[in-house]
Amino acid sequence: MDTLDSTIHQPARLQIMSALTQLKDCERVDFSYLKDRLGLTDGNLGAHLATLEARGYIAIDKQFVSRRPKTFVSATAAGRAAFAGHVAALTSILGTK
Repeated sequence: MDTLDSTIHQPARLQIMSALTQLKDCERVDFSYLKDRLGLTDGNLGAHLATLEARGYIAIDKQFVSRRPKTFVSATAAGRAAFAGHVAALTSILGTK
């Protein structure tokens, strides 16, 4: 049986990973999109992204767009695999397929 991933299991991080893994491998979203979609504050989202980045689950790319700083976020291959394992563990616990 797969095991739950304690990093992903936290509700906000579960939502972040769910949003990011719905994207194609080459796609990414910006910080503001995630903040608005998930209803998190700048500080809260930033802290959760830092945790996910430290585990290698997401990649963060900071750029200047029209002379303004912009932060882009994407799921890594390791993050996609960890999320899939977490979902499999939840599915197993729930007894669904």
